[in-house]
Amino acid sequence: MELSLLLIFWYGVLHAFGPDHLTAIADFSIGKNKSKTLLITVLFAIGHGLSLFLFAKLLEAFPLSHTILAWGDLISASVIIAMGLYLLFMVSTDRIHLRKHMHEGKEHIHIWFGKSHEHEDALIESSSFTMGLLMGAGGVRGMLITLGAVGSGHVDLGMVAAFTAGVMLVFVSFGFVIAYINEHLLGSVQNVRRVFAAAGIVSLIVGTDILLG
Repeated sequence: MELSLLLIFWYGVLHAFGPDHLTAIADFSIGKNKSKTLLITVLFAIGHGLSLFLFAKLLEAFPLSHTILAWGDLISASVIIAMGLYLLFMVSTDRIHLRKHMHEGKEHIHIWFGKSHEHEDALIESSSFTMGLLMGAGGVRGMLITLGAVGSGHVDLGMVAAFTAGVMLVFVSFGFVIAYINEHLLGSVQNVRRVFAAAGIVSLIVGTDILLG
């Protein structure tokens, strides 16, 4: 059993490297401090694993056709494209702002969307968890087939936990990369807009590729 869980863990690692996952995490994490970035990646991974578990139990009770399951890919692709369009809209309408200030002898940078500077930490955190749930719908067929093959057709909570741990390892590691970008490359409004524009364009490319794939 330990070998099976190890295999599932490494499958989670490989699965997490999908460009759609990393793109979604980047879209949510750019401009956040290190602690918020890591929290976002953890919540995204948990939401992803929970989505897989719920789909597994749903399919055990109500066998669904491949056509219905294919809607999961459409959902995840649509979400990524919507995020890309949103970021590009914010850049093109000059609604991304940056402000620096000193706190306890250390410089802090705040980046926000819109006309006013409002802290929306709870909204961002819940959104990242929800995004993990939605992204879990994409490619769910392949995940369940792989996990089911290892578990002789049965997917239990332990298997999903091993899968989620593998996903979380990659997501958190990627979160450190985003945190480095936030800390060292977003020191000016011009750089912030360039990074967000790049993230928006990549989101459109990745989402479109999923739809056409």
